[in-house]
Amino acid sequence: MTFDRRRFLGGTLALGAGACIPPDQSPIGRLQAKLRIVEAAADGTLGAEILDTRTGIAVGINRDRRFGHCSSFKLSLAAMVLARNAAGQIDADKRVTWTEDDLMFVSPFTTRRLEEGATLRELAEFTQKYSDNAAANILLRELGGPGALTDFWRSIGDNVSRLDRIEPALNNVPVTEVRDTTTPAAMARTVSRLVYGNVLPEAQQAVLRQWMSDTPTGANRVRAGLPEGWIAGDKTGTSIWPGMGSLYVDIGFVEPDDHAPIAFAAYFRSHDTHTGMDPASEQALARVGEVVADFVKRDRPFPF
Repeated sequence: MTFDRRRFLGGTLALGAGACIPPDQSPIGRLQAKLRIVEAAADGTLGAEILDTRTGIAVGINRDRRFGHCSSFKLSLAAMVLARNAAGQIDADKRVTWTEDDLMFVSPFTTRRLEEGATLRELAEFTQKYSDNAAANILLRELGGPGALTDFWRSIGDNVSRLDRIEPALNNVPVTEVRDTTTPAAMARTVSRLVYGNVLPEAQQAVLRQWMSDTPTGANRVRAGLPEGWIAGDKTGTSIWPGMGSLYVDIGFVEPDDHAPIAFAAYFRSHDTHTGMDPASEQALARVGEVVADFVKRDRPFPF
């Protein structure tokens, strides 16, 4: 075997650096290392926050970096409809109509109901469950525009998330864009407030969680990495806008066996602009689900 002096010296320096700065071997440190491994293996930028809703303990990566919402803003939009209705500010059973000009790609419910219209509650349900783009725009129009959703976030303690445009323009979020963005740390806490906090009465919380559990679009993302039998719900988002790479989003909750609920927000930005849904990018978010499971297992289970 040939002795390579440069390789030997490089390896020695790396070992020396590791000896001087030992890796964090705490449970949280090991979980952060796993997230870094997921990011490196996926060859993109991963942002994630995994939050224990009982203790407030969290683990994440790039947790304060801004990422676009894509369609994930629709969870908060649906929650705003439920919150305003509960507060008596709107009537969620008000029926509204729209025209064919309002329709666009991914508008299955609003296309089907073009002639008869729908209630605000129905629009909220179907923009959450099936990411109906026209439904989201109609709701924004009825509720005061993108700024109204930003104000809703501010009112519940989220001073980071913002919405500036409507579908589809809000999906054009290159790395340097601030409009229509959030951070993993902010959104995980917003999810926690919406589904377990005091933003909604318990009955409306249950409705929102059910809508999230019934949402089919997250089957290959965070949920795919969770143990079988755990209750979970989410809202996804995807943008393959030309010139900005591709962005995959999944935010939601997990209710593990014998453990407090977990809220999560996960974002993966690929360098490539995909022509369709990329299984490898979705797999990166599924691996975040595996870290969610490890995050839960680091604790001793406790009864409710």
